[in-house]
Amino acid sequence: MPRYARSEREALVALMSTLGPDAPTVNEGWRARDLAAHLVVRERRPEAAAGIVLAPLRGYAERVRREVAAGDWVELLDRLRRPPLWSPVSNPVVDELTNTLEFFIHHEDVRRAGARWRPRELPAGLDRALWRRASMLARLVLRRFPARLLVQAPDRGEIVTGRGGESLRVVGTPGELALFLSGRQRVAEVRLTGQPGLTERLRAARLGF
Repeated sequence: MPRYARSEREALVALMSTLGPDAPTVNEGWRARDLAAHLVVRERRPEAAAGIVLAPLRGYAERVRREVAAGDWVELLDRLRRPPLWSPVSNPVVDELTNTLEFFIHHEDVRRAGARWRPRELPAGLDRALWRRASMLARLVLRRFPARLLVQAPDRGEIVTGRGGESLRVVGTPGELALFLSGRQRVAEVRLTGQPGLTERLRAARLGF
């Protein structure tokens, strides 16, 4: 059985190792070192990782992330390469469920910060897995958008979400939709059709978690 979470993790670590700790990422204000530290904290420091989604703990989470980022670069990548078996988000039982989208997105965060990136041709299995996750993400992050949104991945499917009203269509491959819906609209290759004011609003919206 393919392990896409593992393959995306390995590709990300290899790319970071090649580019170095100061390589840019799509995440504003973060270099490769910062992104690697975020991922290590997420799977090794659950008391701090809660601050990724809980506002009252955000300051503590950021302090821990900075401490981790300040450590040795080679050691940081080694910790990212080998998650602990006890990790609540990276143990073998849940790894594929919790990390396929996470590591795909962050792999692209590093890839697409460069000047000459191109979308990858993904394995069919990864494409299907990303569509399942992108369709769920669309329902979560677009449910309150003031339009009827039709989100389509050619040859994979479509879902309807939003609060209704004027229609807006969002079309892309599952990987591009996943990036768009996670707040990477600037680097996601999707096609929006609909009323110009709505398309501009969606491209500028704060999406993701």
